[in-house]
Amino acid sequence: MPRHTFPIWAAALILATQSVVAQESDISGRLSIELNATETMGDTCKLTFLITNGTEIAIDKIVYETVLFDSDGQVDRLTLFDFGTLPPARPRVRQFVIPQTTCEQLGRVLFNSANTCEGAGLDPRVCESGLMPSSRTEIEVLG
Repeated sequence: MPRHTFPIWAAALILATQSVVAQESDISGRLSIELNATETMGDTCKLTFLITNGTEIAIDKIVYETVLFDSDGQVDRLTLFDFGTLPPARPRVRQFVIPQTTCEQLGRVLFNSANTCEGAGLDPRVCESGLMPSSRTEIEVLG
């Protein structure tokens, strides 16, 4: 191995580690909800979310009142997304199938409010004020 290769490799590893640590600390005390993928199946849309509880307290039940907007910005429907239980600092994947709507017809998902936010010692305000929505898809996610 050439002498100069190791220091470059080591520096890259250190930067990658710092980046992961920074991302983990960015959600401390908050809830990260990412729309990770979408899939049109016939006349339905399957939304796949990655949700991470960045608090130190287990969430026993979390349900969001969710507003779905079509690609023209009109409200399509209000619904409830039940994300179930969320252990602290561990990501979870949840999927929701939206009937009679293809993913191409959706333009935006809005987490309007926390309908349910329960956990022993949990401040229920974290489910709203601590929400960090994002999207890896064409569909915008707001909270």
